[in-house]
Amino acid sequence: MSEGSHSRAELIAAFLLGALLCPENLHASTTQLTLEHCRIGDMDGLVSIEARCGDFAVPENPDAPQGPKIDLRVAVVPAVATQPEPDPLFLLAGGPGQGAIEGYAPHLGAFAGLHRERDIVLVDQRGTGGSNRLDCAMPEEALATGEMSPGELQALARDCLAKLSSRAQFYTTSVAVRDLDAVRAALGYERINLFGGSYGTRVAQHYARRYPDQTRTIVLDAVVPPTIALVPHIAIESQQALDRVFARCKADAECSRRFPALAEQFARIEARLRRSPVGVVLTDPVNGVDRRLDVTRAHLVTMARMLTYSGRTASLLPLLIHEAASNDNYAPLAAQAEMAGEDLKRMIAMGMHHSVVCAEDAPRFEGAVDRGELERTTIGAIMLDGMTAICEVWPRGPVDEDFGKPLDSAVPALLLSGEFDPATPADYGAIAAQGFSKSLHVVVPGQGHGQTRLPCVQKLLRRFIEQGTVSGLDTDCVEAIRPAPFFLSFSGTAP
Repeated sequence: MSEGSHSRAELIAAFLLGALLCPENLHASTTQLTLEHCRIGDMDGLVSIEARCGDFAVPENPDAPQGPKIDLRVAVVPAVATQPEPDPLFLLAGGPGQGAIEGYAPHLGAFAGLHRERDIVLVDQRGTGGSNRLDCAMPEEALATGEMSPGELQALARDCLAKLSSRAQFYTTSVAVRDLDAVRAALGYERINLFGGSYGTRVAQHYARRYPDQTRTIVLDAVVPPTIALVPHIAIESQQALDRVFARCKADAECSRRFPALAEQFARIEARLRRSPVGVVLTDPVNGVDRRLDVTRAHLVTMARMLTYSGRTASLLPLLIHEAASNDNYAPLAAQAEMAGEDLKRMIAMGMHHSVVCAEDAPRFEGAVDRGELERTTIGAIMLDGMTAICEVWPRGPVDEDFGKPLDSAVPALLLSGEFDPATPADYGAIAAQGFSKSLHVVVPGQGHGQTRLPCVQKLLRRFIEQGTVSGLDTDCVEAIRPAPFFLSFSGTAP
């Protein structure tokens, strides 16, 4: 699963630009990590933020400290205050496979209140971003659409491994948390606050397990419990999210009137695309050049799965389905699928993704899900079978013995779930909350994957981390949150 792989505006958390970092802001008298003035930004080069950056050398094999080294890319956006709080906020990205620096840099609002008083620290996890990124020409969407057979996927995996100069087995979460604590120590921080989104919640929980004395608070947004394997349930959760969109449209008077029989229309489109592709012409929004494209079932699956990640993008689904089914207009559907697929390729380092999933999750695939239930979904068993095939040839790295066990942590924890999350449903948050003796689990009505764009949630984050406890945290504003209204035409939503 690539929990970090939906629309960039919705996927990932944010932080605010502040003043330049002074040496005293790092709370370190001696350090192995030298930071220099830099600018960090998004993958499109549209956002640029002033920070302090450096490369931190660590052994690729943590048990061979004299062996080959890799550099971890680190960025610190210093607190605005001249006398900041001593405990910074570390932001951990999703995926697995997304870099923290590119992932969080474009989104400037979510942590503004916290950033006034605390440094924001971004560490590209090994295998992502600027930390020896393990890239493969293996599109993630191919796993969910059946464009490639298991044998073809294995051939791509072997080709990727042959091209990677790194030993891919050393890129697991168990190794990454050791890196993270080494960066913490090098920067001179005694205790840190952790924010993890999607797969980043797995990293945050394991860090808190390994280093409880260094963890002041933990915030988990779109939670992956340590006891649950990624991949097996994706098709089922994605189907449930799509069915909820259909049900919500049916219960909405305007949407139901404009788009009747939505589920039946979707089934009709799927059957049509199973028979043969539909040719369309798409105009590039940047250069205006037209190109011909064959719309396949893969486009439908990718579009439906990716748009359900966000409440705002899910509001487009009825219109896109109706256009294809009623007006034979497949271009809008295809355009959304193409954009989502391109974003995934650029955001996710698939080699690192496979290193995590094959070591940590594949050993737990068998018996994790009812095969019959899986086969009844739109995606079916394709993703599970595809990852199983890849993991048969991908090396498995070190995984701590207690990695998949429930936590028993006294670290104060705030857990956030979206009511309609297609990848990490609210049930996951409830399971993970049981591992913390001082926790609060908040389910946000009508929302999908990732909650930090919401002002109410931003306020909760600030208060929780400032206080260092969930006791007395006021969540009343959450009850007023509603899902985005449906688009009834390409001009927008109902007045």
